Amino acid sequence: MEFNTICVFGLGYIGLPTASTFATHGLHVTGVDVNSRVVHTLRNGGLHIHEPGLRTLVQAALGSGNLVISEQAQPADAFIIAVPTPFYGDKRADMRAVIAAAEAIVPHLRPGNLVVLESTSPPRTTVDVVAPILARSGLNPGVDFYLAYSPERVLPGQILRELIENARVIGGLNHASAEAGRDLYKIFVRGEIILTDATTAEMVKLMENTYRDVNIAVANEFARLADRLGVDVWEAIGLANRHPRVNILRPGPGVGGHCISVDPWFLVEAASDLTPLIRAAREVNDGQPQFVVELVRRVAGQLNSCRIAALGLAYKPDVDDLRESPAIEIVRLLGEAGARVLAYEPYKPDANIPGITCVTSLQEALQDADLALLLVGHTALKDVQPAQAATLMHGRLVVDVVSAWHSEAWAKAGFQLHRLGVGVK
Repeated sequence: MEFNTICVFGLGYIGLPTASTFATHGLHVTGVDVNSRVVHTLRNGGLHIHEPGLRTLVQAALGSGNLVISEQAQPADAFIIAVPTPFYGDKRADMRAVIAAAEAIVPHLRPGNLVVLESTSPPRTTVDVVAPILARSGLNPGVDFYLAYSPERVLPGQILRELIENARVIGGLNHASAEAGRDLYKIFVRGEIILTDATTAEMVKLMENTYRDVNIAVANEFARLADRLGVDVWEAIGLANRHPRVNILRPGPGVGGHCISVDPWFLVEAASDLTPLIRAAREVNDGQPQFVVELVRRVAGQLNSCRIAALGLAYKPDVDDLRESPAIEIVRLLGEAGARVLAYEPYKPDANIPGITCVTSLQEALQDADLALLLVGHTALKDVQPAQAATLMHGRLVVDVVSAWHSEAWAKAGFQLHRLGVGVK
């Protein structure tokens, strides 16, 4: 099957790289986003997200004339839905963006078209949600047009490389739909392309992220135990991982991002009676920010009026993605407890987060602080010099929840450094 035109819905961390990659491979692509600010930024040569190499790719796609940015869907040979799928307060999936994108396709759907859902979704979304909406066109899904699910499986910070090199799972409404999806993605995918059915493909994506979430929860519980038992969890993990069949992950402030912190809830929603372990892991990781706050309280003695420099707000190192970040939750909880917190995020220094005071430089965050709190292991923050911090800070307390700073260097500069998961013997 051949494709000349594509319409991509959602120009975020997945949709924009995908649309740009297709455009630089010679296809005519309409990139659609309902956020007028995003559309305006891209049309004027700007970029609303940070990803290594993305600016060059987008500029090449726009400069070629093959990528057009729009707020409205356009007719195409293939439609890709790459919109967000967050959850409500009760942890149910919020599918409004997927539904709206599917509805926007209906007026433009023609026989022989392909529709691909990439957004991470609860099992059976393709079959039970998207297919019936598209059928309103009068066309029969899987017969008159092709419908498939193909989850993104890329790591922020490595998106452009992994988009091309990673294996791709394509689940079709039927086999013909899966084959049509393969024909589309083989335009740029160099990794293996594996065909299956749509619900299996949905399950695969959720399983991948749930597996990591459960294993991070174990690491976080080990950190809590080490704190109570007077053990250095980082040393213990290093020793345990010398076993050939053990690979304990790193503990930290919690789990964030749009995938690992969200996707397991989709499985709990699908079958709450069958997923007690998955729910428990989510509750452990969701509770980790409160554990960090209690650690800071113990170190500081009391939080009321304590001046804290919170360093890093992204959900993982060296990206600007703040979605579901546990660091943000920690800062909020500290503020609610009476602390005076200045937060600095080097990859988004102009961040505007309700209820949080953000500053644009490391120096401003550290100035007169009683305590420095390292929440994210950004390269720039790992390189903070204790001697420099000493010239700025009022106090000499440091809490490192990602084990990125060396105790000896900070002690030499007169600081007391406390790490997550290191108990007092």
